[in-house]
Amino acid sequence: MISNFIVSLVTFFPLLGIVLLLFVDKEKAQIIKLVGFITSLATFVLSLHLYFHFDSQVAGFQFVQQFVWIGGLNISYHVGIDGLSLLMILLTTFLTPIALLGTWNSIERRIREYTMMILLLETGMLGVFASLDLFLFYVFWEAMLIPMYFIIGLWGGQDRVYAAVKFFLYTLFGSLLMLVAIIALGYFASTMRGGAFTTNLVELYSVASRLPLTLQLWMFLAFALSFAIKVPLFPFHTWLPDAHVQAPTAGSVILAGVLLKMGTYGFIRFCVPLFPDATIVIAPYISVLAVVGIVYGALVSIVQTDIKKLVAYSSVSHLGFVVLGIFAMTEEGMQGAIIQMVNHGLSTGALFLLVGMIYDRVHTRKISDFGGVAKLMPVFASFLMIISLSSIGLPGLNGFVGEFLILLGAFNSTLLDNHAFAAFAALGVILSAVYLLWMYQRVMFGPVREGGLYNGHTLTDLTRREIVALIPIVLFVVWIGVYPETFLSKSAEVAKRTVQLIETTQRGAPIRYADSPDSSREPLH
Repeated sequence: MISNFIVSLVTFFPLLGIVLLLFVDKEKAQIIKLVGFITSLATFVLSLHLYFHFDSQVAGFQFVQQFVWIGGLNISYHVGIDGLSLLMILLTTFLTPIALLGTWNSIERRIREYTMMILLLETGMLGVFASLDLFLFYVFWEAMLIPMYFIIGLWGGQDRVYAAVKFFLYTLFGSLLMLVAIIALGYFASTMRGGAFTTNLVELYSVASRLPLTLQLWMFLAFALSFAIKVPLFPFHTWLPDAHVQAPTAGSVILAGVLLKMGTYGFIRFCVPLFPDATIVIAPYISVLAVVGIVYGALVSIVQTDIKKLVAYSSVSHLGFVVLGIFAMTEEGMQGAIIQMVNHGLSTGALFLLVGMIYDRVHTRKISDFGGVAKLMPVFASFLMIISLSSIGLPGLNGFVGEFLILLGAFNSTLLDNHAFAAFAALGVILSAVYLLWMYQRVMFGPVREGGLYNGHTLTDLTRREIVALIPIVLFVVWIGVYPETFLSKSAEVAKRTVQLIETTQRGAPIRYADSPDSSREPLH
């Protein structure tokens, strides 16, 4: 019976922690942190039910729950998951308790409010990945902005207000265009079906694909702009470094680990299946932006003097790989993009966690301020080396699997039909080794500070709590690198279905949607 409402239970369970925190004295910091951590850990345990009971052979959505929400507009509370949303939900529930545990002592004021915001943010992110109604999706998409705005604006660095406002305005601008497209899509659905306005995603899959190409292009662009800002895809990336640098460590971990994936998730879930004809037209142009972002992000990372800003710009480069894999429209590329979304969440989330741990000790992130850290913090140096190599894409670690599949997919793509995409993207792999290994060499093996003092602080190695927070990430980094089938098997059906949709559209054959009652359309000419 739990499978009937497990998605809702996982989505809203963090709110239980918020309710409990209302009854905890704000001065009892340790109890507040413990309630937040246990709540997020319990949410992860609940989400494992989804993984173990998910049928990888089933096409369409599973664990579906639906009931009328706004009857007059045919809007419903409609949630469910497929392989793509399964992996994103697991990534969210996995990283949230790690972010809280790894930054246990980094927040010293308004701890109760901070913990509440983290739990509220988790619910918003889970709702985005579970929604099968466009209006419900939009509500969660916007609701998620509020806690992240306060996390950056109240607990961030010196320029936190500027970074928070910039993050909010960028995302809100793209979201409003998406809202216009959602309303237009619902209206066209009512006229084409001879029925009521609807925002049911499963129904709209078959309706939207019958729209004329011009309308598809406009609505694709409206959705895509919102997702491109969130990724962030070059040249919509300028909000990201400010947000990352100013955000507290846990905020940076969640922002890089989960929030950025909402953009690439949106491309796969909405843009491609809703507007296949527009996808075929626009895919080469978006792929060009993706490749430019890969090289640009890597080059800018090389010249950074702040470790956190270096990691932030590396996200622009690595997320460019994901976008390229999506719009290559091959099964290899799509599978690579999905697993790389998980890989980036683990590797870059861990990098931000490690940067935060050393910052808490010495209160500086300038590369030139460090040197000889490996002798003073050998355990920290070991973790940073493993995570850096995973981000570079060393064979045997998680990053290699995603990047290899993406490059293979881009090379074999008939939609892109140009090997240059893969060739230039491969340059990003080389450059990532340059900026990460060069950073590692300067920080870990530069001249040793006399007495191990940095800004008057003695540099001490990781605590047991910090080690416990990092070990699960390292385990998954190795697990995915050695045996990726554990996770690729879950997303295989989504990748196959999405790519076949585009191939069918290219051939001009009627499209079939497994979940839709109106499961075919005439080809557009």
